[in-house]
Amino acid sequence: MAESTAEDISDLPPSAKLVFKVLEYNGPMTQKGIVQESMLSARTVRYALERLENIDVVVEDVYFADARQNLYEITTESPVEADGADSPAAADD
Repeated sequence: MAESTAEDISDLPPSAKLVFKVLEYNGPMTQKGIVQESMLSARTVRYALERLENIDVVVEDVYFADARQNLYEITTESPVEADGADSPAAADD
């Protein structure tokens, strides 16, 4: 599925790719945080998040610090983290 996800992301508009990279770099963020970090308009970020949610690479969750906002995070794991074969602990065994 990781291969099709990369293909799906490459078909998205540049704003959605930027939002994905912001979430990839910073971890889970609110929409307001993404707007500040990416310097995109709130409307553009909403549209980008909608596109990313449609292809199942971003998930929306409750932000417990402020229930009026949502927390967005990437749903996919990198292949290195998923199998653990390239981790330093696996190399020592």
